Amino acid sequence: MNDLQIYRGDNKTWTMLFKDGATPPVAIDITGWTIYFTVKEKDSDSDADAKITKTITSHTHPTSGESEIILVPTDTKDLKGNFYYDIRIKKVDSTILTITTGTLEVLKNVKKDIT
Repeated sequence: MNDLQIYRGDNKTWTMLFKDGATPPVAIDITGWTIYFTVKEKDSDSDADAKITKTITSHTHPTSGESEIILVPTDTKDLKGNFYYDIRIKKVDSTILTITTGTLEVLKNVKKDIT
């Protein structure tokens, strides 16, 4: 379980590196994978009630196992407090795995909007 933080209305990028369990670890080619990032107020909420959903099919460096989750100001501008998230992947062979879960804390800031 991993905890994440973002200030409401900010841009934020989390970089993910996928590696195997070898010693030393070797990057996994993630070409064709889909990564799902879902944020909910309660972990029991339906997917339709998710506060943030990101479906990533274009990766930063797929052959090096690198991808990013990118949040933009509109993703969090109306949120504050603690939320639940998970990151799941769907591989080319249709295998689905949950990579991590945790809480996302959306911190309030003094100035709500910057245009």
